[in-house]
Amino acid sequence: MNIYKANIIYTPTPDRFSFVRGGYICVAANGIVEGVYEKLPDEIQDHSFTDFGDRLLIPAFNDLHVHAPQYRNLGLALDEELLPWLEKYTFPEEAKFADTDYARRIYRRFVHELWMQGTMRSSVFATIHADATDLLTNIFRESGMGAYIGLVAMDRNSPDYLQNTPKQVAEYFERLTDTDGIVRPIITPRFIPSCTPDMLRLLGRIAREKNLPVQSHLSENRSEINWVAELEPDASCYADAYRRYGLLGQTPTLMAHCCHSAGEEMQMLRDNDVVVVHCPTSNSNLASGIAPVRVFLDNGIRVALGSDISGGHHLSMLRVMQYAIQLSKLAYARSEGKLPYLSLSEAFYLATKAGGSFFGKVGSFEKGYDFDALLIDDSYLNYDDYSLEHRLQRYIYLGDDRDIRLRFCQGRQLLEPSNF
Repeated sequence: MNIYKANIIYTPTPDRFSFVRGGYICVAANGIVEGVYEKLPDEIQDHSFTDFGDRLLIPAFNDLHVHAPQYRNLGLALDEELLPWLEKYTFPEEAKFADTDYARRIYRRFVHELWMQGTMRSSVFATIHADATDLLTNIFRESGMGAYIGLVAMDRNSPDYLQNTPKQVAEYFERLTDTDGIVRPIITPRFIPSCTPDMLRLLGRIAREKNLPVQSHLSENRSEINWVAELEPDASCYADAYRRYGLLGQTPTLMAHCCHSAGEEMQMLRDNDVVVVHCPTSNSNLASGIAPVRVFLDNGIRVALGSDISGGHHLSMLRVMQYAIQLSKLAYARSEGKLPYLSLSEAFYLATKAGGSFFGKVGSFEKGYDFDALLIDDSYLNYDDYSLEHRLQRYIYLGDDRDIRLRFCQGRQLLEPSNF
């Protein structure tokens, strides 16, 4: 057993923090949290422990929607809306991943950046290229961090040089043998406009037969929603188009954005236990809209956070939390106070426990949870009279990767890989 002493902060529920100043967290040899204590129990009073002093120990972050091949485009081309942005900038960049040497170079930098930012679990879009997707999977396994990795499926309404066929996608999943462990595959139709009915039917069948989760995009942009209505006239809404092909909650499902989800679609998300991935930086940059996060939460819809690079301009989940709170305040003002904005504890919960729940018992320090953790040195931000909540708030708004002293995933301390 490993025992760590620090200022321990986590969110068992969205509405409150749990603070233990100078507390102890006990972690079993298998990386599972045994308990958090103000004082060590009598039976382990004499057990040695690691004292982290006045530093903060928080759960590691989880990014539930991120595009690995778009890493090189970070901070570029954010003067376009979604569909032109895809055509002019994103598709040409993703096409480069046919070259595995190029893919290796960019993917190593991407995974290293996740490590730097303290994101220990993520759900990742790769590209249509099977070899490059295998490469990304192996890089994650080398890193010790957890991820769902998705070979992107797209066989229409995209350049000829960036399409795969249902046969190619089926062959990719047929040869996959390792679908367990901390790095796993996930079914990934890019979105309805990029996939023919044959492709969507295939993906739904694979998800069901192999019991694999699903990730895609939903109701991000008004033009996209209108396009889906033309392509799938028998669907009652955008979400229904996924549901009809077995891609909406038949297995665990992530749907990113949902900026314009309402009425029937919102009920469909709740009834099918879909996780909405709120991507506030991307939604701002691409002028997509403000997702009704408060309405989702109040209606029992699960919500997590995603960086959505390179629509989003930073991999830091600190920035994503900031934007999530700020956009919720704009929604509050627009509703004339009818929609309460996100509290700090709610935003932190979305970035830790809510996102972590897609991976199992991840994202909290409650008994039985994986010990995914970050040790934060906020000494340059701290004043003697600050509460732990104020210290965390300043870290979220003013801190960065340089404040992270140690990173843990499933109980293992992850050092910076020398070959990254």
